Amino acid sequence: MTLERIEAHGIVGAGGGGFPTAVKLRTRASIFLVNAAECEPLLHKDKELLKHRSEAMFRGLRVAMDAVGAGEAVIGVKNKYDDVMAALKPQLPSGVRLFPLTDTYPAGDEFILVHDITGKVIPPGGLPKDVGAAVTNVETLVNIGLDRPVTHKYLTVAGAVKTPVTLRVPVGLSLAEAVEAAGGATVAPYAILIGGVMMARLAEGPDQPITKTTGGIIVLPITHPLVLRHGAKWPQIARVGRSACDQCRFCTEMCPRYLIGHPIEPHAAMRALGFTEPPNPTIAGTLYCCECNLCSLYACPEDLDPKNVCVESKPLARERGLVFKGQPEDVKPHPLAEGRRVPTTRLMARLGLNEFRNVGPLVEHEFRPQRVVLPLKQHAGPPAEPTVRPGARVRVGDLVAQPAEGQLGARIHSSIDGTVRSVEGSVEIEA
Repeated sequence: MTLERIEAHGIVGAGGGGFPTAVKLRTRASIFLVNAAECEPLLHKDKELLKHRSEAMFRGLRVAMDAVGAGEAVIGVKNKYDDVMAALKPQLPSGVRLFPLTDTYPAGDEFILVHDITGKVIPPGGLPKDVGAAVTNVETLVNIGLDRPVTHKYLTVAGAVKTPVTLRVPVGLSLAEAVEAAGGATVAPYAILIGGVMMARLAEGPDQPITKTTGGIIVLPITHPLVLRHGAKWPQIARVGRSACDQCRFCTEMCPRYLIGHPIEPHAAMRALGFTEPPNPTIAGTLYCCECNLCSLYACPEDLDPKNVCVESKPLARERGLVFKGQPEDVKPHPLAEGRRVPTTRLMARLGLNEFRNVGPLVEHEFRPQRVVLPLKQHAGPPAEPTVRPGARVRVGDLVAQPAEGQLGARIHSSIDGTVRSVEGSVEIEA
């Protein structure tokens, strides 16, 4: 399988970033890491794919290893999943091994993953290739191994639903239809967090479509603290942060990137927020925030939001050239980093998630949507351009949009048989 076929199939990073996989694999690396950490609470997709779609994953892994020239590969799996590792061991090809990861958050951050497995620290602002590594998640490799256009998405539906499950759904299906496939919500009214609870986006509504990068759907009561936190607006975040931060430094001392030696200090961003007019939290270190949200949702005793303060300051920091100017060898992990890992069990308790079942078995469900909506931007780079017009008949796998010439992006394919009804911002197809 060639990189051209990966590009033609519209394969992107399925873990959330959406970076075009063919572009990512046009590099050189000596070691290939499979990110199966899935450290967000309540999500089970990657673990389920390793159990039930391992053949496709291993085919995709071999293609990816050959593309980057890697002589070895390591699959990072949480050490608590003994059954998954036991099932994989007899299937491991030559040059591929398993690595047990701690059940902590954010073990799936690729900077943390690379350090845990290789002992190397990716430089601030760098990429895994800077230390001779390439990293891809499980579903992306499954898509490579299947060698066909990406028309469906694996995701976990969890939280306040009758039956938490992992499903294979048509891209463009509404969130509400996936929730119904999990037995429906057990609360009303409810809100939906897209992705994991830590780095989630609050859904605009139940009709919002599922994309190639939707890794999870978390249903919660609209009054749940996580819904309120993810729905907070910047003026409120800034006002409360300026008035209440006591500079305890917990946000910095618990920051995973700070603990591997990166120049990121959320407490300093909070300080700048409170002592400038208008609020201007820009400091160099905010550029290197990975937005894992551990500082805001776990470390801060005042329930403030240092993560969004860092995010808000990133454009200004870039504009002013406030970047790391040291040498890679200057970046050294904190001596207490290992002892400051946050166990998933502690995190779930802190987030008020223990009332929900932490399971998500992969189940077969036949979806027959009457309509799908395929956003033209569900990848890194500019939106794709439609290749079809309203009234066109399409079948599953037909190309409906592609990047403009010379632009970063990914092709989009129909996930159902039907008729194109609209191409404005999304390709809407009616069965």
